Amino acid sequence: MGLNETPSASRFHILLVGKRNSGKSSLLNALVGQQAAIVSSEPGTTTDPVGKTFEIHGLGPCVITDTAGVDDSGLVGELRVAKTLQALQRADLVMMVVDHADTLFIKEWQQRLKGKQMMVVLNKSDLLFDIDREAKAIIEATALPTVVTSAQRGEGIEQLRQILIDLSPKRGEPSITQGWANEGDLVLLIMPQDREAPQGRLILPQQQTIRELLEKHCTIVACQPEEMQTTFSRLSVKPQLIITDTQALRKVKPLVPAKSKLTTFSILFAARKGDIDYFTESAKAVDNLIGSSRVLIAEACSHAPVGEDIGRVKIPNLLRKRVGSGLYIDIVAGTDFPDDLRPYDLVIHCGACMFNRAQMMARVEQAKRQQVPMTNYGVVVTYIENK
Repeated sequence: MGLNETPSASRFHILLVGKRNSGKSSLLNALVGQQAAIVSSEPGTTTDPVGKTFEIHGLGPCVITDTAGVDDSGLVGELRVAKTLQALQRADLVMMVVDHADTLFIKEWQQRLKGKQMMVVLNKSDLLFDIDREAKAIIEATALPTVVTSAQRGEGIEQLRQILIDLSPKRGEPSITQGWANEGDLVLLIMPQDREAPQGRLILPQQQTIRELLEKHCTIVACQPEEMQTTFSRLSVKPQLIITDTQALRKVKPLVPAKSKLTTFSILFAARKGDIDYFTESAKAVDNLIGSSRVLIAEACSHAPVGEDIGRVKIPNLLRKRVGSGLYIDIVAGTDFPDDLRPYDLVIHCGACMFNRAQMMARVEQAKRQQVPMTNYGVVVTYIENK
């Protein structure tokens, strides 16, 4: 798979944060060796966060996002800063860019982003009187990895690149099939090809799961739900693992051999992207829903629903059949996720194949802080089907 085909969720996300005119855009251009961002001496040139995809040797496919200055003011400025805060959820690493030892500013954001990986770039070194003193002050005050650069002169860029390599995840996201598939297993994939499946290609969770199973040297057999019995009759041994689309779970479950493990693509991605234990515990909130309860269904991607969409049609139908037709359900997609989840009795999220783990975990932590149960498509359907 080439760079252009690497899903955004599988790339290393770096976010440039700093005040206006600290040199964020110039630094991005120097780092990637091309004019990827507009540079101007006029403060506020960068407005909305702009993510660019690059291949950095030693890091692999990355997304580097340039953002508006966090000191922007006025009504429009506040909206720009809000966009930056939203983009922070996707960041695997925050690169704080300053043009002097602004330790109070750095420490403020260090506290604000507690738990998020950070580094400091002391930029515009060509304009600093005492570079060593400024850098030392930042390190002593924050203990963050710090590098001195001049984007204008191209100084310190190689050192910056090496620090990024050192700070990058060594293993990335957890394995999709960790704890489910072992080296050399026979794995059966149940993949309905209905109107919701994109014509001519497989959906992302299926693609990524197949790729990982191939790397584990597993033998993969794929079929649609109605072909399961025929497929079993053609196999000399039963599969160690069966992975099904959540929508086919009801049809598949009665046909699973006693010694075969069964899971769904959605559950596998819930464990990879989020907190599977929290999702499993939160699914029990279904038992407490009543006719006047409120449920939020959240999709990571924005798409036009087709037919019996699982998030917009099938899960709501399952819940209303169980609780009553008066159940109030909101549906959001993409970045349209409420800041306040407290009006809801339960949040049900998709598998988040289009999100990286950092972005999904930001939503999980928000739900935990606001004490709102959050579960996942596959987990909640499995829970309801087994009750």
